[in-house]
Amino acid sequence: MRESSSDLPERPAGPYTRSRPLPPYRGVLAVDAKDFTGRPAIEHEGVSRAVPALLKTALARAELRDLWDDRRFPASTGDGYVFGFDPARMPFVVHPLLFTLQEVLADYNVLSHGALPIRLRASLHIGPLPDTGDEFGGNGTARNDTHRLLDSRPVKAVLASHKENVTHVAAILSDRCYEDAVAGGYTGRHPDHFVEVAATVEGKPFSQRAWIYVPQPSGPLYEEPAGAGAAAPAVPDAAPAPVNGGEADRKVRNSAPNGNINTGTVHGGQSVGNYHVAGDHVEGNKAGRVRGFQGDQVRGDKNQGRR
Repeated sequence: MRESSSDLPERPAGPYTRSRPLPPYRGVLAVDAKDFTGRPAIEHEGVSRAVPALLKTALARAELRDLWDDRRFPASTGDGYVFGFDPARMPFVVHPLLFTLQEVLADYNVLSHGALPIRLRASLHIGPLPDTGDEFGGNGTARNDTHRLLDSRPVKAVLASHKENVTHVAAILSDRCYEDAVAGGYTGRHPDHFVEVAATVEGKPFSQRAWIYVPQPSGPLYEEPAGAGAAAPAVPDAAPAPVNGGEADRKVRNSAPNGNINTGTVHGGQSVGNYHVAGDHVEGNKAGRVRGFQGDQVRGDKNQGRR
């Protein structure tokens, strides 16, 4: 028997046809476990269960348990978790929650007794999302962009390049989240803790200005000049030098323990800089900017006081 038209689902309202109220604005937090698909299949369920439990613990420690109790459109993504919350609480999610999540993961990984550690990427965004209270709630551009940010090159590269026994969380904030919560002065972290990047996703038509934040860094982050494309953690090569005496130039970029990095062009000499993390100075030849995550920058004569 053919179903009557009354049994069919309501056709979604088309865009641009009439004016309607915006859905409520929500903050969105999404997290994703590093190297989940590379783990043995027997570990997948355990990690899937552990991630929301770790989030819940971090929220409780940060005295934000109400965000867990009142979370909107929560969902497991298999290797991660996402939920919405009152955007007025975004400054507290940026800090202290991300820092507390780093501490919770550090404790968890120390007590994992040889099991592979759980390290998380996190993304934060703000935007209008329908909050219907059912399984279809929370779908919209703001949520899609939250997941794109989570999968973007800069935050993946940062977590991959920092030491697994030190850095357990790397976060990326949408530009709107940064401008509202951080640049506006509402978050207990200075803007110098954040590094601007171009967030792109391999194979996706996605590119947005975003901001990297690492609560406990263990490596430098290269910030490309504006318009240069996606940032990636690295210490850039020195600018090319003229050929010296006919000898072909050869780029050298070696690293050693304690953060010593040898950069430059070999033609009778090399430039050596000691690139420290978390606020120490940087000396030597550099392109763009290399920041520690505590907000220090290199300015003026780098050899001042050393002559």
